[in-house]
Amino acid sequence: MSSPAIADAIAPFRNEQSSDFSHPETRAAFAAALAHVRAEELGRLYSLRIGGRDVIHPETFESTNPAAPSEVVGRHVIATPEDVDAAVRAAHAAFASWSVTTAEQRADFLRRAAGRLRESRHDFSALMVLEVGKAWDEADGETAEAIDLMEWYARQMLELAAPRELTPLPGEDTEFFYVPLGAGAVISPWNFPLALATGMMTAAVVAGNTVVLKPASASPTIAA
Repeated sequence: MSSPAIADAIAPFRNEQSSDFSHPETRAAFAAALAHVRAEELGRLYSLRIGGRDVIHPETFESTNPAAPSEVVGRHVIATPEDVDAAVRAAHAAFASWSVTTAEQRADFLRRAAGRLRESRHDFSALMVLEVGKAWDEADGETAEAIDLMEWYARQMLELAAPRELTPLPGEDTEFFYVPLGAGAVISPWNFPLALATGMMTAAVVAGNTVVLKPASASPTIAA
């Protein structure tokens, strides 16, 4: 269970600021991120990730830039029904250990993930520009939202983990608290490929559940 003192020790939630593209240095930094992603990331082969290991098959499909269809953003391994079964089994197996971690551990996991996304913010936004055709400011806003979701859910979990007393009645001592339920699946849409996948997945994970993520086929690279 969480201690209120731990929740209070974390800085109050503040929305991640959007980048100001009226500044030349911001535009230059984003252009550099686009160039970096094009040079270092585009066209890579992305494996399935099941139970902590990479799974590769000969059958793949390509995710392309909608503004330049000849530009391959990523090549992705096609999952088989057996892969889906294996992913579900792996999620159930991981639940046994993940569900008994403390709220503090899970919240810290999310906040560290938010920090890593913050460090590579322009790279993730640039990848969205290339994979789903978002404008620079829209992609930047979505990345900021994904950071916000992880920071917010982390704080909420610390508050919700502590048992709370229900309406007292004579002769009864009742309280409610949240418990992990098991493994789940997230099938995220393409139009907000980072924020929606992040929100649906991390809300379950920070509550002690495990997740199998299946991103939209039109935007799998940003989730990889």
